[in-house]
Amino acid sequence: MSTLLLKNIRWLATFDDEQPELEGAWLLIRDRVIERVGAAHDIPPEDADRVILLSNHVVLPGLINTHHHMFQSLTRVLAQERELFDWLGALYPIWSGLRSEDLYIAAKLAIAELLLSGCTTASDHHYIYPNDVQLEDEIRAAKEMGIRFHAARGSMSLGESDGGTPPDRLVEREPDILRDTQRLIETWHDPAPQSMLRIVVAPCSPFSVTVDLMRQAAELARDYDVLLHTHLAENDKDVTYSLDSFGMTPGQYAEDVGWVGADVWHAHCVKLNADEIGLFGRTGTGVCHCPSSNMRLASGIAPIRQLLNNRVKVGLGVDGSASNDCGHLLGEARQALLLARALGDPAALSAREALHMASRGGAAVLGRDDIGQIAPGKSADVIAFRLDGPGMAGALHDPLAALVFCQPPTVDLSIVNGAIVVEDGNLLSTDLPVLIEKHNQLSAQLIRGDR
Repeated sequence: MSTLLLKNIRWLATFDDEQPELEGAWLLIRDRVIERVGAAHDIPPEDADRVILLSNHVVLPGLINTHHHMFQSLTRVLAQERELFDWLGALYPIWSGLRSEDLYIAAKLAIAELLLSGCTTASDHHYIYPNDVQLEDEIRAAKEMGIRFHAARGSMSLGESDGGTPPDRLVEREPDILRDTQRLIETWHDPAPQSMLRIVVAPCSPFSVTVDLMRQAAELARDYDVLLHTHLAENDKDVTYSLDSFGMTPGQYAEDVGWVGADVWHAHCVKLNADEIGLFGRTGTGVCHCPSSNMRLASGIAPIRQLLNNRVKVGLGVDGSASNDCGHLLGEARQALLLARALGDPAALSAREALHMASRGGAAVLGRDDIGQIAPGKSADVIAFRLDGPGMAGALHDPLAALVFCQPPTVDLSIVNGAIVVEDGNLLSTDLPVLIEKHNQLSAQLIRGDR
């Protein structure tokens, strides 16, 4: 059993139940688990297999990304001035050319970007399966990169000819969707503590699947005790579609098809009303806040303060790399803070609340109590940022808040499941220049339709 001691930590934010922040602290990792956490006056062990000194770092639990579309890293900066529905319409034809290798390389690139931003756990919502694409393409990438992964088996079954938004050629038959989702759960889902891979049941959205699929997907997920995820109430057109198609608001529709509860989380929720927020709070339904994507697509500002005040579980997500064009999760925490305050209240969201959403909040949304905090018995997912860069100068009196208020840095040290994946700011699990070159080649081919 190997041990790793992180010692002389300048500032440690545990985000555990007591929320302590410690100066001069240390923590001991044994294999995949945090064994001990000590304050400056506690004597650390002397016999660790490896010791890392962090006297110039702020340390916190690995960040958790609760919504992404990794394949979209291949199609950034397209449809630059379109809202959600028109943006999708512009990109669907390009995405129809997606192939297995594209998804694999796109996922590796997106995960590299996340890891370097301090993310150690990510959920990806993949909902498009043209040509030879399978969810295993992402699973393989996640295993190779060393990130803790929740693979959400998305789907689209309601094409344009039936009143949905995606082109008919991109939808799947619902029996095939359910069959493949069941296969993935039975093959890959690991419910154990410290699990590195879990499967999520995730029809894409109310405007791209049928009511029957939403209900059958919920039944399937609950038969196997796995989580449910979809998009909801993202913009005004989304709400109009729900009212016109179902005679219900998005939150009412979610309740009607069985998509509320502690095993469900929804992405965006920009347009939830007060009744829907109360419903989510009472039922334990989670929300993923994607501030950058919401701003990029002019979707609006999610009611985060109201959600938190109603005890709704809220995590953060970078969302798709073609609607955010960035995968920096710490940067997303900064955007969340700034966007909440843009409504006129300078106390609408604090730096520590933003980081809590990015850690403990994300863990709650994903139904996990083994990540998102630094405490004995929890998974050894730990990150450290340097404090001696120019972007932090003048802010060392509160280094934790500096991570959010100042320029978002890249991580200096990242440990996932007890293994070092980033050291001295360098990603260890891939040759990054080679990956970037391959990714750009595939991106150019996909965008040009050169296949």
